[in-house]
Amino acid sequence: MVAATAAIAYAVLRNREGNVNHPDVVFRAEPEQTTPPPPPRPSKPKEDPLATFEWPFYGYRADRRRVLDARLRPPFRRRWKVNANVLLEFSPVIGQGKVFLLADDARLRAVDKESGKVRWKRRLGVLAASAPAYADGRLYVTILERAPGAAGRVVALRARDGKVLWTRDLPSRTESSPLVTQGHVIFGTENGTVYSLRTGGGRASWRFQAAGAVKGGVALGDHKLVFGDYAGRLYAVRPSTGRLVWRATTQGARFGFASGQFYATAALAFGRVYLGNTDGFVYSFALDSGTLAWRHKTSGYVYASAAVGQPPKGRPSVYVGSYDGTFYALDARSGNVRWSYADGGAISGASTLLGGIVYFSNIRKRSTLGLDARTGRVRVRIPDGAYNPVVSDTRTIYLTGKKSLYALRPRRSAG
Repeated sequence: MVAATAAIAYAVLRNREGNVNHPDVVFRAEPEQTTPPPPPRPSKPKEDPLATFEWPFYGYRADRRRVLDARLRPPFRRRWKVNANVLLEFSPVIGQGKVFLLADDARLRAVDKESGKVRWKRRLGVLAASAPAYADGRLYVTILERAPGAAGRVVALRARDGKVLWTRDLPSRTESSPLVTQGHVIFGTENGTVYSLRTGGGRASWRFQAAGAVKGGVALGDHKLVFGDYAGRLYAVRPSTGRLVWRATTQGARFGFASGQFYATAALAFGRVYLGNTDGFVYSFALDSGTLAWRHKTSGYVYASAAVGQPPKGRPSVYVGSYDGTFYALDARSGNVRWSYADGGAISGASTLLGGIVYFSNIRKRSTLGLDARTGRVRVRIPDGAYNPVVSDTRTIYLTGKKSLYALRPRRSAG
């Protein structure tokens, strides 16, 4: 009797701790190119078609899947470098021919894409850890601390010259990279409140109260806003009202009897939600219902946000790093490992899929790697990097190092 009880307990614990796969959960195939193409070429031959290119949000689009169809082949040459002289945790956004970069000291810089010249900079607080958002000629920025020991704020600025249009002090800190949709800027805070503020003046349209701190960005897909919290819960709410659509929970910590924390920003693709957790698992849930589709165990925290897409001649995949120093390519449908690359150190920041190469940085090694998205073979190694390394306008890669921003182009390119 004792042996039978022990065997049952062992089986329960193993199921709670191990990988899970529910193959019947809905999965929607998509065309191979999973992001919009670059802007069409204009009729005037001297006009640069990339002058109006936008990478508006952390994660590129509102679904935060971090994928761009940019065939940029290494080796690269450096066009310019901007030194911030402080830690750069988050990648910039792109708009109006500029790269907008928020440093950890809460200084926001507008850098000319071609020359690397800093057009303007603004000090918006004393501490920040997020990417800005760009929409309709404006920037929206979340700040962890507006003054030493004080709570955060959200600020709207004119992108052209950095003029502050409005600011709203918050009762809590925030490091949630904002999303802009339908005239509203949406972000989470450390007291668990998710805000939807009007872009016109910062007035609140609605608030949603989560069970724990909401540190990641909010993702939008299938008419749902999706985000996780530090209580290990995942939520989907209506963009117009903040009304709850579904809520999911996790039990991947403490031998399967507790929830880990969601720091990562969710990526929405193939009818699924993908994000990592401090319990060491990468999770996939059904976007329509919150049903768990699969989870895959790593040997460390998964703070990193995933890139989710289908590379050229490849299959739908989830690309994500772990604090165990391993970078994983997982089958987007099943969670099975396609390949893994043991880099050592620790991977804390997000990855980005540009064409057939996926990029990530290693915080302990202070380097950035680009791997073949289908095989995991190293294509390029760059001796700088920390957290969230790469954005692009399809011609240039903008690499965020530990304290510097670089513009890199293929050596064989004409520009």
